[in-house]
Amino acid sequence: MAGYLASMAVFAGLTALMALGLNLIWGLAGMVNLGLVGFYAIGAYTTALLCVNFGWSPIAGIFAAVCLSAAIGCVVALVTARLKGDYLAIVTLGFAEIVRLIAANEVWLTGGTTGISNIPSLPRSMLSPMQVNFVYAGLVWIVVAFVALLLGRVSAAPFGRVLRAIREDEMVASVAGKRVLRFKIQAFAVGAAVLGLAGGLYAHYVGYVAPDAFTPLITIAVVLALTAGGTGTMRGAIIGAVLVVTLTEGTRFLAPLLSGLSPVRIAALREGLIGLCLILALSLRPTGLWPETLSKHPSEAS
Repeated sequence: MAGYLASMAVFAGLTALMALGLNLIWGLAGMVNLGLVGFYAIGAYTTALLCVNFGWSPIAGIFAAVCLSAAIGCVVALVTARLKGDYLAIVTLGFAEIVRLIAANEVWLTGGTTGISNIPSLPRSMLSPMQVNFVYAGLVWIVVAFVALLLGRVSAAPFGRVLRAIREDEMVASVAGKRVLRFKIQAFAVGAAVLGLAGGLYAHYVGYVAPDAFTPLITIAVVLALTAGGTGTMRGAIIGAVLVVTLTEGTRFLAPLLSGLSPVRIAALREGLIGLCLILALSLRPTGLWPETLSKHPSEAS
């Protein structure tokens, strides 16, 4: 049981990292990005290929995953620079599906549906499986704390204020002399880098990556986490991630209490219960559990 909880803490941390990356792109800059799982997959496959095929260390592999995800994020931001709202969401969703299809069909590069195994991680021979889970959970949450602190400072800096101005009214920000395109590209690149970091940590935790692990449901879960926690705040992203993972995994314990139902009905009941809890949370707190609070200018407060 303790090992299971530690494993769930790892996945909660990975979800929190992805929510933090999305928060910068969507919560601050207002760009709807449904291609999260694409950057997540890029990070996982990059470090897996470098470590398995070229003998790179996990740290170097994850660093390369972050850099490549940021670079591809710049390209995606340039391509979608003039798109907004639903159009941007559709294009980024298509990008994620393209990444998954490449991973599934380019056997020479990614191994196809077989995937890539034997990805190096912690010295498992020196630790028990439970110890590995606890050590990795601690590592992931240290990374989450560092990224949240870093992005929190970015959010409070002039860069973050410009992103909020772009989110509220892009035209006004442009008239004020801000290079909107440059700020959008920078926000998208940093957010994509965080998503790639989460993918790299995932690959070294499970030791195996395959296209089946990168489905659109991951993107939906992260969007729900940020929405429930509160867009625009780093704490909200983390709280929402913990809430979503707790709901999805906690409902598994209902199965013994519903032994009279078939597995299919139990699964449907779980999904319905998760959806009901999220609806209640958003009904009671429409702006999230930890909503963004914007400080007023001294002249406005007086």
